Amino acid sequence: MTNATKVTTPVVVETDRNAWKFGFTPQAELWNGRLAMIGFSAALLIELYSGQGVLHFWGLL
Repeated sequence: MTNATKVTTPVVVETDRNAWKFGFTPQAELWNGRLAMIGFSAALLIELYSGQGVLHFWGLL
């Protein structure tokens, strides 16, 4: 008879992915990506509707 050891995978408790956490955490990186997409989309919409770049739109150039 052989001694068989039972291998189990550890239980990982999923934390709230939408929580506001600071530092280099997965939650912070998700929020960083979401806000970057909103900012990029806003810049594209400004250029599309105004016919000029964002800096020209704000009067910086």
